[in-house]
Parts: sequence; C-alpha cells; structure tokens
Amino acid sequence: MFNYTATYTDKYQLTMSQVYFLKGQKDTKAVFDYFFRKLPFSGGYAIFAGLEDLINTLDILRFDKPDLDFLKELGYHPDFIRYLENFRFTGNIYSSLEGDLVFPIRPVLQIEANIIEAQIIETLVLNILNFQTLVATKASRMRQAAESRNLIDFGLRRAQGPGGYYASRAAFIGGFDSTSNVLAGRDYGIPVSGTMAHSFIESYDDELSAFNHFAEVQPDDCVLVVDTYDTLISGIPNAIKVAKTMEEKGLRLRGIRLDSGDLAYLAKETRRRLDNAGLDYVKIAVSNQLDEYIIKSLLEQQAPIDIFGVGTTLVTGQPDAALDGVYKLSYSNGKPRIKLSENISKITLPHRKQVFRILDSNDKFIGADAVTMADEQGVDIMHHPMYPLKSLSLVNSIKEPLLHKVTGNGLRLINARSLTEIAQYSRQRLEKLPEEYKRFDNPHIYKVGISTKLQAERDRLIDEFKK
Repeated sequence: MFNYTATYTDKYQLTMSQVYFLKGQKDTKAVFDYFFRKLPFSGGYAIFAGLEDLINTLDILRFDKPDLDFLKELGYHPDFIRYLENFRFTGNIYSSLEGDLVFPIRPVLQIEANIIEAQIIETLVLNILNFQTLVATKASRMRQAAESRNLIDFGLRRAQGPGGYYASRAAFIGGFDSTSNVLAGRDYGIPVSGTMAHSFIESYDDELSAFNHFAEVQPDDCVLVVDTYDTLISGIPNAIKVAKTMEEKGLRLRGIRLDSGDLAYLAKETRRRLDNAGLDYVKIAVSNQLDEYIIKSLLEQQAPIDIFGVGTTLVTGQPDAALDGVYKLSYSNGKPRIKLSENISKITLPHRKQVFRILDSNDKFIGADAVTMADEQGVDIMHHPMYPLKSLSLVNSIKEPLLHKVTGNGLRLINARSLTEIAQYSRQRLEKLPEEYKRFDNPHIYKVGISTKLQAERDRLIDEFKK
C-alpha cells in the first residue's frame, strides 16, 4: 500500500554509505543483527511480525528519479548518486519465522550484505519489524484475556497515519478475528467487520426509524449501537422491537453494541432483557477504550460479552508505544565487530550467529533460547549474557534452530505464507509456551543465554578494545 522507495531511510544511512563508496569500501561484506532489549508491556513474550512485508518491500526497493534528484539537491556526490541508480538489495536474510515467539538480546533477524545495502535498509527494517511486532504482541495479550470471544480491530481512526494499515495486519497475527479496516481486509485477506456510528442514529428524528432502516438494508449482518440516547430506556427496547420485526420476516438481528457506561452492568442487564424477549441468539458487542486488563476484568465480572471491539490501545501499542528494537553490526570486512558500553546490557554480541530454542521431550518450550556461533553444533551449556557465573546445562536437550535463510542474493527462498497461516503458526507456538510466561503480572522470565565459544569471543573483543 505504502509507496516505499529507498529514500525511506534516515539521512545518516546515506551519508555513511557515501563515505563507504568514495573510500572504496562498497563491496565490504557486513552482518547486522536485529534484536530488542526489553519485552513490551512488562510481558513474558513477544510475537514476531512484519517479515513478509519486509521481504516484499526489499524486493522492489529502488531509488527512483525523484529520489535521485532530491539527493542531488542535498549535495551528495555525483558518483555516489550514479551508483544508487542501480541499487537493489542483493544480500541474505536469516530470520525467525513470522509469528514465532521472540525474546530480548537474541538475534531475531540477521542481514548479510555489502555494507552499503545493509546500511541503507536499516531504517526500513526497524520501522516495519518494531511496529508490527509491538502490535502483534499487544493483540496476543488481548486474545489471552478474551479467550474464545470475538476480537475486532477498530483502530484505524486512532492510528498514527498509515500505521493503521499495518496494525490491522499485525493484530490478525496476534489473534484478532477481523478488522474494520477495509483496505487491510482487501490486501491481506482479513475478514472485515463493522457496525454503525452514533451519527447514523442522530441523523434520524427518532432512534427506532434509524434501526429499522439499517435492518432493512443490512439484514444479514445487523448490529445496532444502543447507547446514543439511553441504553436501557430506549436503545435496548428499540433493538428488541427491530429484532421481533426481523423474526417475522425470517431474519435475525445479529447483535447490539455498547459503547459507553458501565459495560459489565449494561451487558448483564442487556442479556437479561434480550433473553426474556426470546432473543438469546443476539450477540453483545462492546467497545470504548478497551485493553487486555479491561477485557480481563469484564470477564472476571462474568459480563456476558461475545465481541470486543478494540481501537486505540491496540494500534498505538499503549502504554509502551514503541518496541526498542535495534540494528547492530556484528561482522564486517572479515572480522567480528562489537559495540562496548558502560552498561553491560548494551554490549553487543559479535559474529554471525544461530539461535536454538530448547524443548522438552513433549515438544514444549522449557523457557530458554541459546545464542551460538553460526557454525556451532552440539552446544551443551549456555551462559547468562551479563552474569557469567549463571549457566544452564543443555545436555541431552532438544535444540530447535530458529534463524532460517529466508532470502539469498536478494531472492526469496521461503514460500510466501498467507496471513491466516502465519496467525495459525503463532497460535501453535504460543501453545508450547508454559502458562507462567503468559501472566500479565510478574510473568516468569524467559532465559536467553550464550554459548561458551560466543562468550569467549565477546570477552576477547572487550579486552582488545579496552586496551
């Protein structure tokens, strides 16, 4: 949907790339890691999302004529601009599969390319993966809270510009059932759902006439908003009248929506009145600033709610608003690279790497990922990345490699998966995670460790650069 060109990047990426080019380093091979340092929402896991969009975007990423003209205006060297005329991504990507569970510190994705290509795409990688992973994780938490109830994404109007388009995609991966976003529904195959606005009812002289007209035109998917004037005095009584009229025609009112007030109380009273009228099949939908905690609270109060419409908190990732994903150089020009910091948690891991998920004999996750050198086999112990005296034995454990080569020389190597397939895969992976990691409050901490060989290489480089 969005018209990505290669100027969808930060200026310093181009400035650094120009230096590489003019100093004869354009063919230098580099490896960059994409990872994040902290789980969002104080949760116990994150859902990786955005990979398919990233692969598809890199496949068509070019500098078009307006891009090149603008770079001339910015004063870039003519030789560098001529080089960019033929720019395309020709590197390799090693990645976790979209929809999988991901955790801090460990590489989620690795880019292996010439240093200019790898540098220019950094901003795009972070922009796509950080946002979609954040929203997919938020959606997954809401799915956990809602259990089997229907979840609809209502967030487009509250999203940050075109971000709403990608939020709808990520929400579906995280467990939502449908979206109000028609364009995202068209492009990604997400079921599209919606009700009516208060303005529709206000445009009529009386509420009942508005309901009747809506039901006449929309008989197969009629959901009435009942709180425009007074939910219990007029909204529900009028909805019951419409439902009875529809029954006389062999039709059924699908549902009513509550958008204000004490949702738990109103849902219970609405259910009572509908059932007393013989309308036990009419669903109750609610909306209005919902999040996972409110959904959980409503169900703990035994509110008879069938459908939750969630907007703002979903598409803006409240309260975190951003995933702190970063993109760090780990290898270039034939040498491992490292970034040092006074804060040990910000010291990066050198070299090309692999990540192994540790499973038990029942194919369940035990709560540990081991980061190793890319060519290591048979790792039997992993060490805490910041506290070297802490370790975990991996002897006789089942180790599942997580980083797969998804593009080679810029070409897709894995089959494209539908959004439904990605969402199903994500649910399957989440089922393998023990319940203690899914708690909203004080979830168990998932262990991420490094191999003895990787630890030694990191410590060697620390000593080398601190001399």
